[in-house]
Amino acid sequence: MRKIGFVGLGIMGAPMAANILAGGCQLYGCSRSGVPQGLIDKGAVACATAKEVAEQADAVITMVPDTPHVAEVLFGENGVAEGLSPGKAVIDMSSISPIETKMFAKQINALGCEYLDAPVSGGEVGAKAATLTIMVGGSEGAFEAAKPIFELMGKNITHVGANGDGQTCKVANQIIVALNIEAVAEALLFASKAGADPARVREALMGGFASSKILEVHGERMINRTFEPGFRIELHQKDLNLALSNARAMKLSLPNTATAQELFNACTANGGEGWDHSAMVRALELMASHEVA
Repeated sequence: MRKIGFVGLGIMGAPMAANILAGGCQLYGCSRSGVPQGLIDKGAVACATAKEVAEQADAVITMVPDTPHVAEVLFGENGVAEGLSPGKAVIDMSSISPIETKMFAKQINALGCEYLDAPVSGGEVGAKAATLTIMVGGSEGAFEAAKPIFELMGKNITHVGANGDGQTCKVANQIIVALNIEAVAEALLFASKAGADPARVREALMGGFASSKILEVHGERMINRTFEPGFRIELHQKDLNLALSNARAMKLSLPNTATAQELFNACTANGGEGWDHSAMVRALELMASHEVA
């Protein structure tokens, strides 16, 4: 699969597409905001529609914000499905509903094409560095065929299981990330309110059992007040909505996930839907009338 289509060239999609280009693939792209000039300068071909992308490419990657966007890109007017022919592959790297993913896969399979759900973790930094974690659902054969493309974008690439399992794994990832952000925020707020230097507390904790990537990266963001995304709160809210709605369908209680979502809700109520998700700490700061600094 050396002719690759890419639909959705935003904060994550653009650097992922750049790494595919750097790997020697021909890239065909389209995006709501247009194909970035930087990609065109590197050889990407700008297409007018997702259908045109699918007509040109052997495999089409989609990287858009939410489930309805994937549905529109795949099955809307001039969508990917209209441009597919048997033997091609669709790889959705968005973070969307596992249930809807299984339905999308059946529709694409009915056209004689493979479908992989392959959401990612690692944020903009990982997208630029080609170090994303990629969680893949779909057939073994489709996974092996697509693996060289995944290796251009990520390092930790796992075939989790059947269609929908990649998205289920991503939801689980987002639960863990949200709860870790909440834990780091509470710890640094506690330290700061008690009069300790949160930067030195973080430094000390980085050498112990409490160490984590969240403490390293987002703990620093909280202390330095650098809340430009990154990964926007509104997108993490979307992912936790998937967790909570699927949990209700399974009659499963996720109490701490629900608490994390309420803290994100408090941020958005104060205009923070576009903040980086590390800014969850600001909801706790509001309740404490104290800022980590």
